[in-house]
Amino acid sequence: MNNSISISQEDQLLLEKEQFTQLLQQQDLQAALAYLNHRTPHRYTGIFRFEGDELHNEVLFDHNQAAIRQDPAVPLAATFCSLVGQQQAPVTILNALEDPQAHGIDTTVLSYCGVLIRNEQGQPYGTLCHYDMQRCQERTTDLPLLEAAAQLLYRHLHLAKTSH
Repeated sequence: MNNSISISQEDQLLLEKEQFTQLLQQQDLQAALAYLNHRTPHRYTGIFRFEGDELHNEVLFDHNQAAIRQDPAVPLAATFCSLVGQQQAPVTILNALEDPQAHGIDTTVLSYCGVLIRNEQGQPYGTLCHYDMQRCQERTTDLPLLEAAAQLLYRHLHLAKTSH
């Protein structure tokens, strides 16, 4: 007889969402993005904002460099985030060299997993995503937490900007 306790996927997601929320509220955005990043094989975890035909990096966590940073704006059409915005649905690309979704997008990103961030009116604001210039293993468990985190992150970013 096995005495180990099995936790359902729903319970696991609730626990992870709770841990993420606590980090976001009690520590900071860096700790929250680090939590998300340490659950995935991807090097980067970032929050990106749509602005016309550009994609602006709000915050970027690099697994190899613990300091959080911001990268310059890039053309939206050269990003997989554009697919998330167009489809208004999660996008996962394991290998951009082989995935038909990646056709015509000129980027060095090879693996991508992203979800839509919506503003308080429900309109597309940007994306929360993991990405890497190397091929990464598929992790279907990343998407549910990313989707839950995306809702919380918009509120957090918006509150941070209005309090300055």
